[in-house]
Amino acid sequence: MGGADEATDIAGLVVAHHAAVYRYAYRLTGSTVDAEDLTQQAFLIAQENLAQLADARNARQWLLSILRRLFWAQQKRGSRFKPQPPKALEDLADPQSARCESSWDPERLQQALDELPPGHRLVIVMFYFEELSYREIAAELDLPLGTVMSRLSRAKAHLRAKLLGEKKVTVFAPRGIR
Repeated sequence: MGGADEATDIAGLVVAHHAAVYRYAYRLTGSTVDAEDLTQQAFLIAQENLAQLADARNARQWLLSILRRLFWAQQKRGSRFKPQPPKALEDLADPQSARCESSWDPERLQQALDELPPGHRLVIVMFYFEELSYREIAAELDLPLGTVMSRLSRAKAHLRAKLLGEKKVTVFAPRGIR
């Protein structure tokens, strides 16, 4: 991995992936300031561990994984990155279902995401934004597959109810960071 290769030096990674890393951080935190901080931390860690990136084609996934671990660790500690009132959010639609995109209000979507417990929010963002499978999410978060499936199902139901104005809204028990 040579420093001259733009895809494998930190400046090249920032240029190529900053927007995606920031969007992911914003979806997790719901806050512009926290997303900026989390993005910066992720790139600092990437710079310190650049030698771990064996294949530059996997850089985006590697960076998102660093960011996710930072977010999750801070959620477990109960520190920062609590969702704030949203400013904007790009659509988080099912990749196979582009028909919903035009009817989703980005602010309402971010508000609905912010209402999810961090564990549920993380699973749904990993599934749709990172396009990870249930098994990959379970492995990354060290959770049973059934827990991932349950969280994803409840998160989808909550978002559907909030975005479509359904009366029944998923209620989550206030236990820890679930």
